[in-house]
Amino acid sequence: MTIVSHIICALFAVGFGTRNLIAKKGDNKHKVIGWIWVLLMFYVAISSYWIKELNDGNYSWIHILSAWTLISLLLAIYFIRMKKIFLHKIFMAGNFIGLIVAGIFTLLPGRYLPNLIGIF
Repeated sequence: MTIVSHIICALFAVGFGTRNLIAKKGDNKHKVIGWIWVLLMFYVAISSYWIKELNDGNYSWIHILSAWTLISLLLAIYFIRMKKIFLHKIFMAGNFIGLIVAGIFTLLPGRYLPNLIGIF
């Protein structure tokens, strides 16, 4: 169940993140969708620590990305509160790129997701 909720939240995060990256910045809609995205990203990063069966019960390099995601989300929130918009943008965009890259790696042959949906 953790893997399924992790994947679903990650997919929603891709959608909300894409919307916020291409839409107008700074208005209330951007802020609300941004907070939804942050919460989804926190869940995706934290839930990854319960997903170890894909690596023989051990943590993998992806868990380092999860730790960095948590730190960089907090930094992005800090920077926007300090009105350092450029740094906020850099950390948010970096988190989005990390989400996309991690998602691409889940599609490699032999991983859980391709086996689940019957590709490769």
